Amino acid sequence: MTAKRDDGAGAGVSTTRKTFAILEALKSEEGLTITEITRRTDLPKSTVYRHLATLADMGYVIERGGGYYIGLRLLEISEQTRNRKTGYTAAKRKVFELGQETDERSLFVVEEEYDAVYLHRYGSLSDTMIGKRRPLHSLASGKVILAEWDDEAVADFVETKGLERHTDNTITEPGALYEELERIRDRGYAVNDEEYMDGLCGVAVPVHTPDDELLGALGLFGPASRFTEDVHEEFVNRLRDKAGEIRVTLAYG
Repeated sequence: MTAKRDDGAGAGVSTTRKTFAILEALKSEEGLTITEITRRTDLPKSTVYRHLATLADMGYVIERGGGYYIGLRLLEISEQTRNRKTGYTAAKRKVFELGQETDERSLFVVEEEYDAVYLHRYGSLSDTMIGKRRPLHSLASGKVILAEWDDEAVADFVETKGLERHTDNTITEPGALYEELERIRDRGYAVNDEEYMDGLCGVAVPVHTPDDELLGALGLFGPASRFTEDVHEEFVNRLRDKAGEIRVTLAYG
């Protein structure tokens, strides 16, 4: 049975939500004034001021010329997340190698709360994508992760998140998704055929630990004109090699 929350706990949760509402506003556009933050968060100006003062005192927000910016202190926290598992560090090296060798955008994605989350990425403006959350069902890397789950887990995902359409090629029917996941299990890789963004394709493979646990997904993506069926095999072979190297690194150091 859930314990009844007292007024003090409720106030604490409300305060936390206000803090993160302010950080979310600054994440979308830095350099906002107190007035602009007030308008975007629908919080009283006095409340915004108090929260900003606390965040600035702790180093999570900085003020310059009347504008507020997210502080580098948050970078320290994010790096801890990206290095949570030994395999995440190994994956970072392989993402860089893949990008260098193929001259395409490469990435390492993990699943959290039924979302695909970019943990490492190589390519133009790569750092702006770190931490971004994307729908599992419309990415090659996301489908690779879904293919590792049993039907019950996939059904929970569909019920919880749904299958939102992003392009004409997005899989939006559960039956079609199950068929696609079965094909991925058979061949060991997934393809994104302009399913999240028109003109953008990709391929991905799963990355396993020496204990056969799923660590994440390793992928390559780029313009549809360069991701034809003729090059899938080449990209998949490279991805499998790198995934295998991550596994060996985890096993033997």
